[in-house]
Amino acid sequence: MTSALAPQKPERPNRPTDSEEGPSPTARLGDVGRSYLAQVRAGELGALPAIAGLIVLCVFFAVLRPVFLSNLNFANLLTQSSGSIAIAMGLVFVLLLGEIDLSAGYASGVCAAVLAILLTDHGWPWYAAVTAAMLTGAVIGLLIGTLVAKVGIPSFVVTLAAFLGFQGVVLILLKEGTNVSVKDPTILAIANDNLSPVLGWVLLAGCAVGYAVLQLRRSRDRLGRGLAGTPMALLAIRTGAVVVLGGAAVFLLNQERSRNVIVSSLKGVPIVVPVIGALLLLGTFTLQRTGFGLHIYAVGGSPEAARRAGINVAFIRTAAFVICSCLAAVGGIIAASRGNSVDPNTGGSNVLLLAVGSAVIGGTSLFGGRGRVVDAVLGGLVVAVIQNGMGLMGYSSGVKYAVTGSVLLVAAGVDAMSRRRSAQR
Repeated sequence: MTSALAPQKPERPNRPTDSEEGPSPTARLGDVGRSYLAQVRAGELGALPAIAGLIVLCVFFAVLRPVFLSNLNFANLLTQSSGSIAIAMGLVFVLLLGEIDLSAGYASGVCAAVLAILLTDHGWPWYAAVTAAMLTGAVIGLLIGTLVAKVGIPSFVVTLAAFLGFQGVVLILLKEGTNVSVKDPTILAIANDNLSPVLGWVLLAGCAVGYAVLQLRRSRDRLGRGLAGTPMALLAIRTGAVVVLGGAAVFLLNQERSRNVIVSSLKGVPIVVPVIGALLLLGTFTLQRTGFGLHIYAVGGSPEAARRAGINVAFIRTAAFVICSCLAAVGGIIAASRGNSVDPNTGGSNVLLLAVGSAVIGGTSLFGGRGRVVDAVLGGLVVAVIQNGMGLMGYSSGVKYAVTGSVLLVAAGVDAMSRRRSAQR
């Protein structure tokens, strides 16, 4: 899936448009709603199918298996999906260009192996080992991006070769199958420990205030440029939704989850949640508020038009693969933390499939030009809910894969049909 598959007609990226913000600076909430419905009818669905699917799935599994809504299962669901979500965030940058990275899963395994070997066999401090793992991811991305953007080899071929090659690299690093334990308390805390209940509430308050300030600033910036601003009622609804949903999650996670409180207490927001939140914030800012992000969307919509506009297309493509591999390294670090070790299967099995599925199910287009980092989070939660819920219902792994694959196919079909409707307008 190369950039040759990207449409020659520039696509409108899945970014807030004037109609989403309101038809006029004094727009009312009803006007914004009508504008949004018009966009949906035009095929601009964005993350709506993923949100609707997530709600339906949660209700379905909660009715059939009430334990699905328990705080213990909720926390497990978040930690189980965090690694693939981190990788999916990186894949969003590549998919926005109409490219693909089939090596992201095993790239995360290579980075995890580097981390574990430096920590365990060489006694490096955690911060030095993490830096080395991240640099390994950057080098991998630079190599792949150069072959795709400079040499001109299709990304499908390059990353398929890397997919096979990195399996061998992992085996070589781990001496053909050695399991390397990770004992560093800081690394282990990422996916196994929790914030204190008070810190969880402080984090929620900071997120809510920060979100409200960013929304107000964005609306003010648009008004300053003569564009439509966001109605205050809509700002209040958005901020209120963050407070209500976040508050419910923090309250649930702050309840005791330990089966034996005398032995140990288990409550609070998992540390990996703010880690994913920080990556989401950074990735969203990069795509939505920087010139680099605008260039990503431009190249994904039409590489030739972007080139004629003076954009360094080769640099953008290379940088996207570097970002993808660096976030794959983060996914590998999370996997090493969660498993307390690294083995040849780290980053393998279904890791890549779940990561790609998360990005696409969340609303990122396989054809380039449309998508957001938050799509990876939404899609990752959909995939995690399917895997978790069906596991609670006693279904086999084969059934889980079949259902997840069907959902991915439906998401790709919705994307194709929405693009067709948009092109016909």
